[in-house]
Order: sequence, then C-alpha cells, then structure tokens
Amino acid sequence: EKIKDLLELLPEHDLPEDLKSKHCKRCVVVGSGGILHGSELGHLLNQFDIVIRLNDAPVQGYTDHVGNKTTIRMTYPEGAPLSEHECPPARLFVAVLFKSVDFNWLQAMVKNETL
Repeated sequence: EKIKDLLELLPEHDLPEDLKSKHCKRCVVVGSGGILHGSELGHLLNQFDIVIRLNDAPVQGYTDHVGNKTTIRMTYPEGAPLSEHECPPARLFVAVLFKSVDFNWLQAMVKNETL
C-alpha cells in the first residue's frame, strides 16, 4: 500500500531525449569494486553510448582507468547527489529502493519533508 501511494505522488517522466533517440545503444555497466584500477581502460569505456555507473565510486582522479563518461548513475538513497554539481542535468540518477527506510526517503524527497 505504501509503495502504491508513493507511485501516485511521483511525476511521470520519460527517458531524456538523447537516450530515447539512440536506435542502437552499446552499454557498459561499471561497478565500484576497484577492479579497473590499473587497467587503463578509460578510453575504451568512454566509447560506449551509455555508461551506467553503480554506487558512488569516484571518477575524478581515476579517468585513465574508469573513463569519465557517466550517462546513468544508480545508487541507494544514501548515495544520492546532494547538489546539482554532483549530478549534472545531462546525467540520469536512478535511486535503487529496497529497504523500508528507502521508501521513507523517497516520500520525504517528493513531499519536501525532512527525515
């Protein structure tokens, strides 16, 4: 019931136009485990149409290894950007909700409430 109520509060949004307009997308998912450190694969990762980064792993200072392109950032609410500078308008942020406290966070964000 709580999820149903929250979904009704959310504005309906579609994918950004630059994502919708690509007919054939080459995607890569980059995790945050550090396995790419020392790989020097950054230039290869930047060539993908869509770069999905998980959690809040740093890019700055590691671009030779992990690239610098981010199309979608997926993380739990505790990793959500705190300002526009952390998530530029060209990037899509996806909150991954699964704990009850995550749904409380979403409700507070939508209703502009404090937690």
